[in-house]
Amino acid sequence: MLIIAIPIAAAGLAYLLPWARARPFLLPLAGLAHTAAVAAALTGAAAPAADGWLMLDPFSRLILPTLSVLFLGCALYAPAYLWQRADRDNRVFVACLLLLLATMSLVTLAQHLGLMWVAVEASTLATGPLLYFNRTPRALEATWKFLLISSVGIALALLGTFFLAYSALRGGMEPSLMFGELVQSAPWLSRPWLNAAFSTLLVGYGTKMGLAPMHTWKPDAYGEAPGVVGALLAGGLTSCAFVAILRFTKIMYAAGEQAFVGQTLVAMGLMSMTVAAVFMVRQRDFKRMLAYSSVEHMGILVLGIGIGGVGAFGAMLHVLNNAFTKGVLFLSSGNIHRAYGSKSTAEVSGALARLPVSGGLFLAGFIAITGSPPFGPFFSEFTILRAALESQRYGAAAWFLLMLAIVFIGMGSTVLAVVQGAPPPAARAGAYRETLGTVLPVFLFMLLVLLLGVYIPEPVANLLHGAADYLEATP
Repeated sequence: MLIIAIPIAAAGLAYLLPWARARPFLLPLAGLAHTAAVAAALTGAAAPAADGWLMLDPFSRLILPTLSVLFLGCALYAPAYLWQRADRDNRVFVACLLLLLATMSLVTLAQHLGLMWVAVEASTLATGPLLYFNRTPRALEATWKFLLISSVGIALALLGTFFLAYSALRGGMEPSLMFGELVQSAPWLSRPWLNAAFSTLLVGYGTKMGLAPMHTWKPDAYGEAPGVVGALLAGGLTSCAFVAILRFTKIMYAAGEQAFVGQTLVAMGLMSMTVAAVFMVRQRDFKRMLAYSSVEHMGILVLGIGIGGVGAFGAMLHVLNNAFTKGVLFLSSGNIHRAYGSKSTAEVSGALARLPVSGGLFLAGFIAITGSPPFGPFFSEFTILRAALESQRYGAAAWFLLMLAIVFIGMGSTVLAVVQGAPPPAARAGAYRETLGTVLPVFLFMLLVLLLGVYIPEPVANLLHGAADYLEATP
């Protein structure tokens, strides 16, 4: 309960605290407390709470610490960022960041599918004010697009949840939305209604995750959001939607519908990668480029789950790699954006000369996210590729490699245009300077990405194997 209560209490304190300069420091304090509570729950015998509605299962044991570490890194970055944005009132911004942490934590812990739906909807409402922080017309447009498209997705997810409950009724059982009970009773659920539920839920939560073709909110939202918000959305909120899809996938597996689920998820994953690759070629807005990169990597996640076997392990590992690499890319791109006052490659060049640390980390983040060794994404993507080859899905493996190559070329042309060359005179004369607070958290994320590529600590490996085995285990 503390995992959820800590950020909620901190959000209330942030809203009431009258000192704007002191308010941002609540973020790292709450982040540290939240990480400590998560660590205590993982290492101790954390009992279920609220009559079993909240519980640490293998999915939440993996995703929750990922969210907590990602938030802590962003929280360490936020005070320096908000100090430079003294022209904006940060009361609502800080409070909503903390509420977003609370709602994301609730998504991972919720064992009642209705409560999980409420938590996902609450995370949508907490995100809206964060997207509008810059108060520009484009930020307003991005906020409304995010709210409207996400609301449609959430409505479909609610409809799919009703279908799931009705499949139990049609199967002659008492309807329930408790995840564990649905897994146990899955073999007796009505197949037509169960398949309809999964399809609807995949579209609904896939909208929140940003799978193509339900991704249309991402380019605007990620393009206009502050870097710290983009990092939490691309690495955190999408991971929460992935948890929802994992839960429904496990129910389908328990019902013996592996073939239907596998074909659907492989098709959806490859479609997302294809759409991302097309829009990433000749992309001139480097923050919108990161949005399409997120679409690509959401596709990689569901592709790994759809292939199954060792591919599921690769997908679980890719959750970590994607989250921390997106932390590198969004925070460093935010530094570049503020130094140049633009996101277009027509006006941004020579970032390595203007911002040596941020420019270097942005380049390193690009190398990592495109699956280059020795960084973590290379290992997780290679694992998914190996699973595709071992399962004789040669067409999917070939298309996977082709899309990775196109993304590398398209993304590389944009990133190199940003970091190479000489800075424009206006950028050289700008007042923005890198500080320890704006580069150290990015550097720490980069170290994590490198570590996951060369060595996976045993506790992390246990969490990865636990989540992958739990997904495909039958009752």
